[in-house]
Amino acid sequence: MADKNKKIDEELKENKEDESLDENLKDSSDLGGGEFEIPIADDIEIIEENEENPKEDERLKDLTDKFMRLQADFTNFKRRTEKEKSSYIDLGISKIASSILPVIDNFERSMDAETEHDGFYEGIILIKSQLIDALKANGIVEMKAKGEKFDPNFHHAVMTEKSDEYEEGIVTEVLQKGYLINDKVLRPAMVKVSE
Repeated sequence: MADKNKKIDEELKENKEDESLDENLKDSSDLGGGEFEIPIADDIEIIEENEENPKEDERLKDLTDKFMRLQADFTNFKRRTEKEKSSYIDLGISKIASSILPVIDNFERSMDAETEHDGFYEGIILIKSQLIDALKANGIVEMKAKGEKFDPNFHHAVMTEKSDEYEEGIVTEVLQKGYLINDKVLRPAMVKVSE
């Protein structure tokens, strides 16, 4: 009889274990599609990870801040480099133009001295106009001076003269043409000014 009672106790134990397994499966099926519940030990790890997130958030903010500063520095560097490049190009153009301007002056003097308007004269006019077009293509233009009010920023006065035609302080004659590069003075005009 004792053996029979022992056997019944074992069967009851097995049934209880089976029922607890069935309840676990039933509970897990309520979670959606037969997924198993996360054990309590894993829940503790998740809480610990959440506690570390503020540190990670702070680290992420620091990295984002460094990235934004680096990006701003690069943009400033790029802008500064483009500006320097542009100024070097302008400097090169103005140096070359400064050496070409006396050649144009000599062409104009030879045209003024030439009395015969033959093929040679026409050739000089063509060469001069090509030089002026090349300068215009790079932003270099002749400044208007005759009849303008004298401005020391644009004109270099070498003489003064009394004039009935002009009031005082007006440019009466241009001795050497002045040129502008992108609205800045490349070479001031050498002029006579009325007294």
